[in-house]
Amino acid sequence: MNSDNQAYYDDFASGYEDERGRGYHQLIDDLELDVLRPLVQHREVLELGCGTGLILQHVKPLARRAHGIDLSPGMIATARTRGLDVSVASVYELPFADGAFDLLYSFKVLAHIPDLPRALAEAARVTKPGGKVVIELYNPMSLRYLAKRIAGPQPISDGRTEADVFTQWHAPWQVQENLPDTLKVSQVAGVRVLTPAAFFHRLPVVAPILRAGERAALRSPLRWFGGFLVVVLDRV
Repeated sequence: MNSDNQAYYDDFASGYEDERGRGYHQLIDDLELDVLRPLVQHREVLELGCGTGLILQHVKPLARRAHGIDLSPGMIATARTRGLDVSVASVYELPFADGAFDLLYSFKVLAHIPDLPRALAEAARVTKPGGKVVIELYNPMSLRYLAKRIAGPQPISDGRTEADVFTQWHAPWQVQENLPDTLKVSQVAGVRVLTPAAFFHRLPVVAPILRAGERAALRSPLRWFGGFLVVVLDRV
């Protein structure tokens, strides 16, 4: 990621948590954690793109050790206020030895990396053989993709919109072609399968039905239509 991306996320940092912790955004975090929790127990864990530490704070009590990196000093500053072990670094150049971690994970980050194969090769390098890498990609076969195309780029801070950061989408059959030989697909979950737009989770009658449906769809055959594809990879 480059300096433009760093500036984007530094600007984003001040308002990043405005909508988190409730409704749609809390549901997405919860579903991602449902996939992650069984895998991080008593492990040496690294999060790529930890942001302000909203996921890492839940992983820390479960893991033997949990560290996070992010390109944005603004995001890292907030994560440190949570008492988290975090540092500023690029996914292209991780400051860790080969095989330093049992498990590495990344949510809502790798879709914004221009050179995904390079980032995944670096992720595999710092993961022990027999370990796991959990990644999240944006799926064009989804209601989320359709909603983004219709609504256009949304504002994220004063003077910036989602169009100011690189974003790419990967269909399920495109995942394997971006992986190094040392990573193999183990399982796939689909997050945000049924939700057409986030605001539906503010509707009193609709929201609980959608929450239940999203939980049921996470590992069902409908998972392939999730706006976010959570892919668990084995490090061989």
